[in-house]
Amino acid sequence: MAQESWPSPDHNNRAITDAEYEQLAARFSDNGIDGTPDDAPVVTAGLGLAVNVRANVLGSVRGHAWRSGSSTVILPVAPNTSGLTRIDRVVLRLDRSTWSVRAVVKEGSPGGGVPTLTQQSGTTGVYEVLLANVTVLNGAASVSVTRGERYIGTRVRTTTSTPLIDPNPVVGEMRWETDTKRLRLYDGDEVRTLHHRPDQMVVDFPFLGWSNETASVLEARGGVVCLRLGSFQRTYRALDHDMNSRLPVMIPAAYRHPNRDIFGIVYITGAHIGRITIPSRNDLKSGQVWLTQHPDIAIGDRVLSSSISWVVDY
Repeated sequence: MAQESWPSPDHNNRAITDAEYEQLAARFSDNGIDGTPDDAPVVTAGLGLAVNVRANVLGSVRGHAWRSGSSTVILPVAPNTSGLTRIDRVVLRLDRSTWSVRAVVKEGSPGGGVPTLTQQSGTTGVYEVLLANVTVLNGAASVSVTRGERYIGTRVRTTTSTPLIDPNPVVGEMRWETDTKRLRLYDGDEVRTLHHRPDQMVVDFPFLGWSNETASVLEARGGVVCLRLGSFQRTYRALDHDMNSRLPVMIPAAYRHPNRDIFGIVYITGAHIGRITIPSRNDLKSGQVWLTQHPDIAIGDRVLSSSISWVVDY
């Protein structure tokens, strides 16, 4: 077959089919809603077994525009008498048999979790984009809705850090989290943070036996966490050399190493050296800082520390 392009005078006298339009327009716009996460939810619980789709919403599916209309769209939800909880989904569905996009309820299986989105390629079938999850309890007379709409964005999708997990992310898709100020990328395996510049944070956490003399401060840049531990004074009961002791610090969950303990050196009154351990995120002591090797420490002795850094996905 010879090469061809469209629209073109050489291709069907500049006329194109619906399938050809989709091939051309599908990547002009992200699939989703025109707006931002600060807008009101597109889908909310309606009266009884129904959900409401907000009026005057504009969306796009594979380059096909959709508008909800000038008044609220009411979508019925099927009753559930199965004895198990059912989760449905509200989706925007492009149906290639009519080439129309409509908001519809996709019914799930009782006890079976959320139904999988259908995203068929080619010139036939359907393509679905998530708007919300709908929980229908057994025998329920009403439903609850968890919003899940995606936003078209400006070639970088806007979202928050706590949406429903995107069931079908696209490799190379970038998103800007408006609440955390993080730029993130889906690399085919997981969503990774490319940029995040949080403020400095003091991570002091009062704990029996120690006082904070100098604040412990944490900073994170580009996936590297830098902790400048403060100085601590022993205030209660002498500490034997064979006893571990928790220091008055707590590392926030997002900045803990995912699978490795972190170690550091500290200086102790009397020209002594000690060792601290910061357990990994999957440890029961996650976030805590422990003095794990040290000489006998008397009341009034001090622990002086330096900076420690590690890598983390946050």
